[in-house]
Amino acid sequence: QVQLVESGGGLVQAGGSLRLSCAASGSIFWTNAIGWYRQAPGKERELVATIWRVGTTNYKDTVKGRFTISRDNAKNTIYLQMDSLRPEDTAVYYCNTVPQTMAYWGQGTQVTVSS
Repeated sequence: QVQLVESGGGLVQAGGSLRLSCAASGSIFWTNAIGWYRQAPGKERELVATIWRVGTTNYKDTVKGRFTISRDNAKNTIYLQMDSLRPEDTAVYYCNTVPQTMAYWGQGTQVTVSS
């Protein structure tokens, strides 16, 4: 079954850290690029971090220096390490291909940062 499953969200105070995980089926994991997206209440979904198959990464300006995307090829898993979290990082976080594939959107994982 082709799927992406996100986990690792939670409630954290501003300045804290969380690590999100995205377990991907093999056919997705080896696609050219996978990213972490987020959607805050009342806002559109946005791409925050991308990792290419060769390991190159890219970040949205507002998370540069705070978030780190990585991949574990042995576990078919993509991670998002989030440090120095801010209340404005509060959102549901999703992983998907870049560009997105509509059929791959999962339930996401909620991240809430309290001030």
